[in-house]
Amino acid sequence: MTDAALPAPILSPSPVNRTNRSVLMASILSATDIAALHDAVRARRPLVQNITNYVAMTISANVLLALGASPAMVHAAEETEEFSAFTDSLVINIGTLSPAWISGMKLAAATAVAHTKPFILDPVACGATRLRTKTANDLLALRPSIIRGNAGEIMALAGSSGAKSRGVDSLSSADEGLSAAVALATSSGAIIAMTGEIDYVTDGVRIARITGGHGLMPLSTALGCALTATVGAFAAVAPPYEAAVAALATYAAAGKVAGDRCPNGPGHMPVELCDALYQSSETQIAAHTTVEEIQ
Repeated sequence: MTDAALPAPILSPSPVNRTNRSVLMASILSATDIAALHDAVRARRPLVQNITNYVAMTISANVLLALGASPAMVHAAEETEEFSAFTDSLVINIGTLSPAWISGMKLAAATAVAHTKPFILDPVACGATRLRTKTANDLLALRPSIIRGNAGEIMALAGSSGAKSRGVDSLSSADEGLSAAVALATSSGAIIAMTGEIDYVTDGVRIARITGGHGLMPLSTALGCALTATVGAFAAVAPPYEAAVAALATYAAAGKVAGDRCPNGPGHMPVELCDALYQSSETQIAAHTTVEEIQ
């Protein structure tokens, strides 16, 4: 795809404003649309601030670089408020929590929203402890534009009594969590990207279903966290719903390619995933993932 064919980067007028439907694509994204949005990421090279956990920092940064974005792993409260004002998007992952980190997360989120920057929340293990649940809900109150989590996390954040998890692992399927995702999108104003064997994206009205990925992905640590970083890159160039769909589809296709290159196990998954994201194309997306709007 030539530079002349690239779409101009589109930023939503507000991280949580979905009233101006004229800026949204009329139908579900095709492989051509998704590849064009990835090319827009490559062209813009957005600065994506990640407040993420210790385990995920390296793979998240490498995934963003492979996508064509620029990662910034800035979390200190003493600088994050200043830094968040000039980034292109903010990703907050609550995997590592302490009072100092929580303070930095809240300052960054408030600043991003005040400057109409996309704010993506990953409520890691929400529901597992009181601290995690409270922190996730406090950040939810700051109005993220996109929330990316597994079914257990989304159900817990939505206040569903049926949420089942074990630490960071969901014991609920994405299909079980779909009604909670729709309810959370409706109540929060955020786009919900709920991931698992099948991924779903909803704004409370539309629901997109994305298939792909590989069975080795859950066996390599922090690949879900790196997916949230991927959403942050796409959110810098597209409205939240389209950004989430394109990010999940791009990642699912790359995950399938990466897994197929690892016949001996998951040890090389991070490396192969980064290579597959770097090489991502319309052909790869069309061959290894499906995207359909089911509502």
